[in-house]
Parts: sequence; structure tokens; C-alpha cells
Amino acid sequence: MKALPRISLVMSLLLALLAGCASTGGQRISEPAASIQQLSIDAQGQWQLALRLQNYSNVAMRFEEVDLALSIANEAAGQLQARPALTVAAESAEILNINLTPGLNTKLRAADALANGRGFAYQLKGTVKASTESGKSRSYQIQRDSALSPAPGLPGVLR
Repeated sequence: MKALPRISLVMSLLLALLAGCASTGGQRISEPAASIQQLSIDAQGQWQLALRLQNYSNVAMRFEEVDLALSIANEAAGQLQARPALTVAAESAEILNINLTPGLNTKLRAADALANGRGFAYQLKGTVKASTESGKSRSYQIQRDSALSPAPGLPGVLR
């Protein structure tokens, strides 16, 4: 009979410990990230970029402003500017579509890479302004070095 109260006490302690582990620990605001998920180049040389905005925080963030310089193979391609007013859920990402008319040299480099089945390196550098649900807005410095490769079966598309 004495074993039953002991088991009950042990179970109560385990449940209390488990409940303590489930606490959220408050808001964790982490720096967001930006990257190019896809670049589509149309027949007139216009670029449509799918810019991926990544929220690493454990709360939703509202992306208010994007101002990023895009370089392709170490050559300035253009400025990505937008005021998306886009809310990204906690630890999630959303896509922002931006059109860009790059300079002639950049168009030629991209066309050459696509014609030869090659990709190219790119760099994003600038700021992203975002706020939490509590309304605290902040500018975050972004610097991303990555590469895009031709998407098989999709002419003019790099990922």
C-alpha cells in the first residue's frame, strides 16, 4: 500500500519537471536573412527575383523595407528595393518577388552563363528593416554570398 503514494509522488514530480521544460523562455529575436531563391530571365532580359526572407526569431516579424545591392560575379547588377509589409511567421520564410532591369554587362554575363549551362556567384549587401509584433522596428545588416545554378528543364531560370 505504501508504494502507491510513492508512485503518485514520483509521477507528480515528473509532470512538474516536464511542464517546466515546455516553457517558451520569452521572445528570442534573431537577425533575419535574405537570399535569392530563384532568378528568372525573360526574353527581353528583364529579371524576376524570388527573394527569400528568412525569420529565425521565435516570434513573427513584419518585414517593412528591403534595400539590398545585388552583385553578380563581382559586378553590380542593381538595387533590390521594396516596402513589402510582409509578415513572416516565427522560424519561417516567405518569398518577395522583385523585378530588376540589370545593366548591360550583367545581362551579358548572365546570358553567357545560361547559354553555356553554368551558374554564377552572387552577393546581396544592404539592410532589411523588420519589426516584431510589439512594434519595435530595427534595421538589420545583410551580407549574403552564394551562387545560382541553371534549373534543369526551365530555360532562363536559375536557383
